[in-house]
Amino acid sequence: MKIHSYLVAALIIFLAAQNSFAFDWKFGLGAPKRNYLLLVGSSTVSPLMAAVSEEFSRNHALNNSPIKTPLVEANGSVSGFKLFCDGVGYEYPDFANASRPIEESEIVNCHKNGVKNIVAIKIGYDGIVIANAKGARHFNLTKKQIFLALAEKIYDPKSKKIITNPYKTWDQIDSKLPKTEIIFYGPPATSGTRDVFVDMIMESSCKLQKEFVVAYGDYEERKAQCHKIRNDGVFVESGENDANIVRALRNNPKALGIFGFNFLVVNPAAIQAVKIENVSPSYENISSKKYQLSRPLLVYFKKEHLDLIPEMRDFIKEIINVETIGRKGYLVNNGLVVMNNFELEQVRNETLSEL
Repeated sequence: MKIHSYLVAALIIFLAAQNSFAFDWKFGLGAPKRNYLLLVGSSTVSPLMAAVSEEFSRNHALNNSPIKTPLVEANGSVSGFKLFCDGVGYEYPDFANASRPIEESEIVNCHKNGVKNIVAIKIGYDGIVIANAKGARHFNLTKKQIFLALAEKIYDPKSKKIITNPYKTWDQIDSKLPKTEIIFYGPPATSGTRDVFVDMIMESSCKLQKEFVVAYGDYEERKAQCHKIRNDGVFVESGENDANIVRALRNNPKALGIFGFNFLVVNPAAIQAVKIENVSPSYENISSKKYQLSRPLLVYFKKEHLDLIPEMRDFIKEIINVETIGRKGYLVNNGLVVMNNFELEQVRNETLSEL
């Protein structure tokens, strides 16, 4: 047994000397050592955090440092929370970017895997935008019209039954709309944008229709059906990278796309917004909640990692810096809708108290 113990100790010393593995009793043996911060999650928040990462790298001269520029991966809020909650140590992310709040089931999964100290940072607000190619027809849609275009099932006034969605052109939904093909490019089921969209558009429209209430008496069953988007080719999942949707719209002027407001801001020459209930997405309308598809954007970190890479605290301070997420912060140019001064100061104080 003593010989075995000596061999283990020698292996630990050898690995530490090679600087390829980290060992301490907190983070464990054999975890590949990272010399960079790792952020995963929302494709909406990721471009904002990539900008923070670049600014942090410049400010801290990371090019000449053993600590490298933070890595930001866009894999969707759902996948991001899964990776974030998988455990504690160098092989697990430090941050989860999210376009929706973490769910109770995800918190349970975090706790099960030892991630018990989760802190949320609200960085500002965003609006979910429906847009089409610049120069294409301008749309002004109601939430009900969008539901009827995208729902898997709809109520048919003629047969007085819930049927599979038959609508192929906009004029079939409303004679005042154009006789053009209905086609949407949008996020996959792993996306926080998709989660918020089905809550705010699909469910909110569906639950107002008494026919659905009668047909699906059980609330959970009704909610599940209301959230279902048709899969007959009208709605095309375009992956977690919203830039793919922007490219698709350029190539198809008949199509509409669903993504975050920041992609509208950085592509003004390529796309234009659809009005929803007569309101356009803008900084003012999103901030005031006049635009009905407004939502908070969040970054979560695990306190268990604060000593894993010491620069993590400095990176968090960069995120909540007034010059980052304040009214004159650089993320405004990336499409972030900022908080008011009171809310910003509250977020800053609450976050700093966790460091």
